Amino acid sequence: MSNTVFGYHAVESLIRREPGRIAALHVQTGRQDKRMQALLTLARNQGVSISQAEKSDLDGRVSGRHQGVVAVLHAGATADAIGMMAEGELIDRVTQSAEALLLILDGVTDPHNLGACLRSADAAGVTAVIFPKDKSADVNDVARKVASGAAEAVPWVRVTNLARTIESLQQAGVWVIGTDGDAETTLYDQDLTGPCALVLGSEGSGMRRLTRERCDFVVRLPMSGSVSSLNVSVAAGVCLFEAVRQRAQRTK
Repeated sequence: MSNTVFGYHAVESLIRREPGRIAALHVQTGRQDKRMQALLTLARNQGVSISQAEKSDLDGRVSGRHQGVVAVLHAGATADAIGMMAEGELIDRVTQSAEALLLILDGVTDPHNLGACLRSADAAGVTAVIFPKDKSADVNDVARKVASGAAEAVPWVRVTNLARTIESLQQAGVWVIGTDGDAETTLYDQDLTGPCALVLGSEGSGMRRLTRERCDFVVRLPMSGSVSSLNVSVAAGVCLFEAVRQRAQRTK
């Protein structure tokens, strides 16, 4: 478990949302650009302690591209829980939203893809992103960096039993719509205007059988080229923004 958050967007989101978690903000010596100055002003306004550090020191603190900024969390605090919503809160959050839009990831094991999915989910105004505790990537440093601040902004939930969670969502009035390249119905023929959860599986094998069986509907993305499938994060963006488009059309 990491006690650091790095990268401009991820750190900015953390400062805005949970500055009390930050023990110190380390910024690269010599960074005087407007972007960094804006971040430092925000940190000072939030009471965050700032220190200068050489690039080599920052390189040694994290394993990814830090963009000259690393936030170190207080002792006992870990980055993995920032943005996480407790499993028990999920249904309450859904029932409070008249137009819940959820993203369920079944078997996405690459943290780069998970981070990209979180970023798309945040952009689409998703109520929550759901994925299982087992056989799934976690929201680690890599995922947070790729998410560009979305991991701290959009609620995400790690659930013990995905099939049981799907059943609970259905009982709460959410339509569960899976994606499968062999489905007869296309995404664009499916009604996404009501409370719904879009389910995407791993790029290799797709949704697990038990997950597919729990879906109310299964749709496919029409593919016109030679490739058989899209990267899961791209597919997630396509699906989520089709829901956004349909909902906007309905309100006109």
